[in-house]
Amino acid sequence: MVELRVFGAGVFGLSIAWEAARRGARVEVVDPFGVAAGASGGIVGALAPHVPENWNPKKQIQFESLEMAEGFWAEVAATGGSDPGYARSGRLQPILDDAGLALARARAVTAQTLWQGRYHWRVVDQAEIATPIPSPTGWLIHDSLSARIHPRRACIALADAITARGGSIMTEASQTPAITLWATGAADLAALSQAMGRNMGQGVKGQAALLAHDLGRDAPQLFVDALHIVPHADGTLAIGSTSENDFNNPTGTDEQLDALIARARLLCPVLGDAPVIARWAGLRPRARSRAPMLGVHPLAPGAFIANGGFKIGFGMAPMVARLMADLMLEGRDAIPDSFRVAANL
Repeated sequence: MVELRVFGAGVFGLSIAWEAARRGARVEVVDPFGVAAGASGGIVGALAPHVPENWNPKKQIQFESLEMAEGFWAEVAATGGSDPGYARSGRLQPILDDAGLALARARAVTAQTLWQGRYHWRVVDQAEIATPIPSPTGWLIHDSLSARIHPRRACIALADAITARGGSIMTEASQTPAITLWATGAADLAALSQAMGRNMGQGVKGQAALLAHDLGRDAPQLFVDALHIVPHADGTLAIGSTSENDFNNPTGTDEQLDALIARARLLCPVLGDAPVIARWAGLRPRARSRAPMLGVHPLAPGAFIANGGFKIGFGMAPMVARLMADLMLEGRDAIPDSFRVAANL
């Protein structure tokens, strides 16, 4: 039986470990801080596609991964018995001006081809669809590919599914020889940059908030002015997030989150005085190429790396798991060039 040791209990490490366990590998996930202790312990969970234009391998893989997600998370839930909070509930975006309206209509046409007719990107009259976000033009974009997930619960669900398959979640590694994968996020990107004498990526701080406001279990997520507003099935609503390259406290919230909350209330008036029940901040790993960094680890001979999920880690996780399991367990390398370590050199 193949032995796989994964360092890092975030969404990439756990998803790859789960896929390996599905294929019969004996899996050990090691993280001294526990499951979802880093960026994957966030609260937003917006699984949203790139716009349907200027197609490239990154957009194609993200599309395939978002399409895989429903089955992926359903099997995780069925195996481990924990709910990851997944639902393909779609997304609404107000159209702000006439130029945006023309662009949205053009994208509706390209989506029919690029999304292979299985999902839509439609321009709809605000009068035809219930939304708590006013649209200056009276028109909205509605896409049916977007989904949401509860990040921390999803990681817990993955851990439960792994252990149900006979795997282990540990704070220290055993001494058993194993194939090794490093999925340790911002810390590994910093170590890579220092060792290689060049920027290989960095942690980008994000802040988000969770409000006690129920838009409905199946309500679509909202996206306006670069702000994600994501209803969860438990009656909470997440808003996020900031993107900060300069910061003093990587896990502390501050006035930037206060401003984000105020902006969300302004853009979405129904939020009103909905109480803030959680504030979150963390470092999301962004590789220099801005695509996930997958393949052979450049500093650990014989080991592998999966890093750089940044804002799309949960959306990319099902496909990243497949690509890395193919490579590590079966020797099949289908990783696109733009996702390789070399793309960051």
